[in-house]
Amino acid sequence: MTATNASPSLHCFALTWHGAVAHLQLNQPDKLNTMHPLFWRELDGVLQQLHNAGEARALVISSTGKHFSAGMALETFADPGFAPQDRTPEGRAALSDTLADMLATFNRMERLRMPVICAIQGGCIGGAVDLVSTACIRYATRDAFFCIQEINIGMVADLGTLQRLPKLIPMGIVKEMAYTGRRLPAEQALAHGLVNALYDTPEALLEAALACAHEIAAKPPIAIWGTKQALDYARDHSVEDSLRQMGWLQSGIWSNRHVSEAVQARQEKRAPEFPPLAPLHAFADPR
Repeated sequence: MTATNASPSLHCFALTWHGAVAHLQLNQPDKLNTMHPLFWRELDGVLQQLHNAGEARALVISSTGKHFSAGMALETFADPGFAPQDRTPEGRAALSDTLADMLATFNRMERLRMPVICAIQGGCIGGAVDLVSTACIRYATRDAFFCIQEINIGMVADLGTLQRLPKLIPMGIVKEMAYTGRRLPAEQALAHGLVNALYDTPEALLEAALACAHEIAAKPPIAIWGTKQALDYARDHSVEDSLRQMGWLQSGIWSNRHVSEAVQARQEKRAPEFPPLAPLHAFADPR
């Protein structure tokens, strides 16, 4: 399927569409796709756009160059406008709100109304681990590796890695990575369940990620949304609470029409047709 470009104004990313699949690509390979304030602003804006529009039925996030991302751009810490002010309690207290502002972007990715698939090649370092930990599905190249880099530069990882990784892989592995700053090679990441599959080349990796996204996009978007809601809720709650939530969720989104269309399409050997999610509008936006 031919991709259509949709991001002429982006500098750090390229956004293309493959039918109902959105493909967001980190696009600063000369900078190892490091994360800086403009990266954050563009990522947050694109995610909000995709979430509100309801047109994308799956999102693939990939990268360019040798590494997926080398994490936070170190020069950002030298910027007087960003660097935490650690000489006063007032300055240190302000860091909490700065982190909350940054965390909001990764939280937004996790809460998107469509599944997110990350295609990871080369190094996934520091803040990049925070990013991919929010995804639903992760694929990687065989030369990929994951590194909680923050401990190697004298700080604690603070953008979600220490909170999300223990939900994905054994705590002992997380602690080893977090305490030592060692790299977790792709083969071990696969063995521990951090990634779903490995591929020999970035091209094969992206092809697999897009194929999975298209398979998801063929399902009813509201049922995919409901499934994502149920899985994320179950991750953080007891089985009893999650089953109760499942009853409320299913009663809210059940559709005889969708079930009938899926069955009829299979009988007629054709692709089923399902409506997209409804677009969202901020309450404060003018109507």
